[in-house]
Amino acid sequence: MRRTWIGLTYLVFALLLIGPLVKILLGAWENGAQGLIDGLMRPEALHALMMTGIIVVVVTLLNTGFGVMLALYLVRAQWIGPRMKRLLNSIVDLPFAVSPVIGGLMIVLLLGPQTVMGALFEDAGFKIVYALPGMILATLFVTFPIMVREVMPVLQEIGAQQEEAASTLGAYSWYTFWKVTWPSIRWGVIYGVVLTVARSLGEFGAVLVVSGNIMNKTQTATTLVYQDVENFNVVAANGIALVLAAFSVGLLLLMEWAKKRKEVH
Repeated sequence: MRRTWIGLTYLVFALLLIGPLVKILLGAWENGAQGLIDGLMRPEALHALMMTGIIVVVVTLLNTGFGVMLALYLVRAQWIGPRMKRLLNSIVDLPFAVSPVIGGLMIVLLLGPQTVMGALFEDAGFKIVYALPGMILATLFVTFPIMVREVMPVLQEIGAQQEEAASTLGAYSWYTFWKVTWPSIRWGVIYGVVLTVARSLGEFGAVLVVSGNIMNKTQTATTLVYQDVENFNVVAANGIALVLAAFSVGLLLLMEWAKKRKEVH
């Protein structure tokens, strides 16, 4: 029975993960190397990949800064009462409970061109919905809990004794963070960065709602794949999907390397 369950586990793993990856690889090379290159070198594909890269970089930087800060507040801050901490914890987990499409719709309803706030921003020359800022906000919404949930358990595990000792000796808060807290949480932050990048690369629902999927303007790699499939341009769609899959696999290898480095140290 044990071997049977192990065999079934490997079979499900192969069917759900390896099978689709092999199918994408074969589909991308259906017209040879030149077909793959042509699909990736299209102006709309280059623009979509560039937009995806911009969103990934901006979202990762914002999530890293604000995620670490919020994790510190939720674990260390004494001025935040238990009830407020429970409320903040619930808010942090909200994107896990809400569909990304609903998150994107919420942004449209709050900041869309037909709303008061959206009209004020557009009058000031700053368009949010159906533009890059809205796409960044949508991706932030679905990825924000990742960094917080990676860093909080590490902070709870290491405790606050060393930080309190540094503060007692007269160290400033920033010095204490960089010399005492950061060395203990850096691997948790690395895990959070890797997962944030991977999640940002694959985000589709929320971005599709807030972007309008306008070619060469507000189209990301995932929404272009969706459009190519709708237009029966499957080879080009497989090519872009292969690039995203290769990047994701690289991130997984990076995470495994980081885990080994952590075990060594």
